[in-house]
Amino acid sequence: MSLPSRSSAAQPEHIDDDVQFIRSWFEKPLSTGAVKPSGRLLARTMASFVNPQAEGPVIELGPGTGPITEALVEQGIEEKRLVLVEFNPVFCRLLQMRYPAATVIQGDAYRLRRLLGDLIVRGAAAVVSGLPLVTKPLRTKLRLLYEAFSLLAPGAPFVQFTYAVVPPISRPLVGVRVEASERIWLNLPPARVWVYRKY
Repeated sequence: MSLPSRSSAAQPEHIDDDVQFIRSWFEKPLSTGAVKPSGRLLARTMASFVNPQAEGPVIELGPGTGPITEALVEQGIEEKRLVLVEFNPVFCRLLQMRYPAATVIQGDAYRLRRLLGDLIVRGAAAVVSGLPLVTKPLRTKLRLLYEAFSLLAPGAPFVQFTYAVVPPISRPLVGVRVEASERIWLNLPPARVWVYRKY
């Protein structure tokens, strides 16, 4: 099946994205973490926490078919600043076609420092995560968060959404400020965005 480009009609593209997501979820539910791409309101809420004027790359973890990526571009993030880390090779090919100026890396985002340590030479402006973080053990969550902080500029955000009522990392973290969006009821399922900043 051919992969749609961003210039395709919106409705068929989103239907095809849904099919790709459902297929990936059935094959590896814990890796995909959702049965359909993030809704536009959720994607825009996540992107709103990224300052397009901040210098450095913007790293997206688990972009899937790219709804949050699209919102980041609409937010004013130049495509060439995007570093997209995706485990699924089918989604990687789709992202490379839709965002040819972005850097697409196929790999395990939970090994972020090993994957990007040599690539990110200046502090990143943000890390935006669509990973199913809530399903992971606390040790894995903390390793990802602190590896992300090691790549971020001081005070830059780690942006994560979750469908759960509780935060993705439930325990208080020393030296980390946390904020949350209102619950986004129009997303299916409803979601909330959590933002972590090291100070």
